[in-house]
Amino acid sequence: MLFLVISQPRLDPPSSVTNQRKLYWDWVAPLQASGEVRSVYAKVGRGAVALFDVPSNERLHQRLNEWANIMPASFEVHALIDPDAAKAFLNNT
Repeated sequence: MLFLVISQPRLDPPSSVTNQRKLYWDWVAPLQASGEVRSVYAKVGRGAVALFDVPSNERLHQRLNEWANIMPASFEVHALIDPDAAKAFLNNT
C-alpha cells in the first residue's frame, strides 16, 4: 500500500531539535534500505515528505508513531495507487 506522508513539525526553533533531526535520518535509513520507504525528502523550511510502501494501515500507523516520537509533528497522509495499477484499472473500465 502506497502512502504519501507530509510532515509539519512543531514550531520549535530548528536549532533546538538538531539532535532529533539527526535521529530521524538514522531511523528512516533502514526503512529506505528495506523498501518500506521508497523515497524521502526534506522540505524547504521544515518537515519532510516520504513515500511509504507498507503492507497495512497498521504498519503505517506504527511508523508514523515512531516518526512522531523522534520529531513531534502533524501528518498529512494521502493513499496512492501505483501508476501501473491505475492504468490497468482504466483499461478495464
